Formats: sequence, C-alpha cells, structure tokens
Amino acid sequence: MNTMLSMFVLLQTPAGVNPGTQGEISLSFLDLALKGGWIMIPIFLLSVAAVYIFFERYFAIRKASVTDVNFMNRIREYIHEDKIDAAIALCRSQNTPVARMIEKGIQRIGRPLPDVNAAIENVGNLEISKLEESLPFLATIAGGAPMLGFLGTVLGMIRAFYDMSMAGNNIDVGLLSNGIYTAMVTTVAGLIVGIFAYFGYNYLVARIEKVVFTLEANTNEFMDLLYEPVS
Repeated sequence: MNTMLSMFVLLQTPAGVNPGTQGEISLSFLDLALKGGWIMIPIFLLSVAAVYIFFERYFAIRKASVTDVNFMNRIREYIHEDKIDAAIALCRSQNTPVARMIEKGIQRIGRPLPDVNAAIENVGNLEISKLEESLPFLATIAGGAPMLGFLGTVLGMIRAFYDMSMAGNNIDVGLLSNGIYTAMVTTVAGLIVGIFAYFGYNYLVARIEKVVFTLEANTNEFMDLLYEPVS
C-alpha cells in the first residue's frame, strides 16, 4: 500500500518539488524525449521512416491517379483509323499506369483477345506492385513502434522498482523519476508513431484501390474497343 501511494505521489509531483509547493514547471519536447532513454532512438528512426514512406508513396500514387479524360477517345480514333504507331506514341507520351497497360494491349492487337487481356493484366499487376512498394514496411512500423514503446515501459518500470528496492524505506521521488519517465515517454512515443503509420498505411491502401478500379475500367473499355466492328 505504501509503495502504491509513493508511486501516485511521484506521478503527481515533479522531481525536486514538494507537493505543497506551487510554481510553474516547464519541460521542452527534447528534454521529454531524452527522458525516454535509448529506446527513443529506434522509435525516432521509425518515425522518420514512416513519414518518408507515407509522403513518397502519396505523391507516387497521386501521380499514377492522374489520367487524361480524352485519352481513351483518342486511342479509339487511332485504332479505328488503323494508326497503331500513333496510338503507341500517345501511350508513351502519357507515362501513366493506364497508358502502359493500353500500350501493351495495342502491341498485342491481332492476337487472340484472351491473350491481349492476359498481357494487359500482367502489366497492371506490375504497376500495382510498384505502387505498393514499401507499404509492408509501413505496416510493420504501425505494429512495431508501439511494441518498442511497451518495451520501454517494461524497462522503465523494472528500473523504478529496482531503485525502490535499493532505497529501502527511504524512497525518494527524484530517485524513481527516471524509471517512470522512461516508462511513460516511450509508451506515448511508440503509440504516436504507430497510430500515424497505421492510419497512413490504410489511407494509402485506399488510394491504391481507387487506382486499381481506374485500371480495370480502362482495361474493360479497351477490350470493348477491340470487339467493336470497324466501320
């Protein structure tokens, strides 16, 4: 009971300040991070990696999502006019996943339609795999950062209880504060990084799914174009 009471007083009272003393205590973000100990280093590195992966993938996916609304109309005109080279040149000028898929389909014109469709799907799968690059690592950060934070919590509590056992009956708040700081700060830091990575991962996956729907729609439109009779 005395141990739990001492812990409560510790959490409520800053080190070096008596409970009855009034005054303002300020602690900068850097000082707070340093209180977390060495476990904050891998958490910080994971936070940097999570931010980099999120924004790098975000801009890559946004670039892949941009399509010319008249692209398929121009492809249809070129194919109906038997201007295959012009259609391929148009695809290469776009530099988008949709354009690369359609280019592969145009290059397969004259072969059986199932072969054309299979070639387009292969290119589409390759494009999606490029967009999903680094996402598994972001998902790992979402789960790994909180685990590192919990590890810091355990290490901090072990340190706090060890200091308590060494102090005997003369429990000093300042003696225990380092262990408690490590436990609390690492937990908060790990959760912040994990939450950011978790929501960022799911947001990027949702954006990729929209790109997949766009690719499928353009593939179906191109295949319908091949079924159209030439006037």
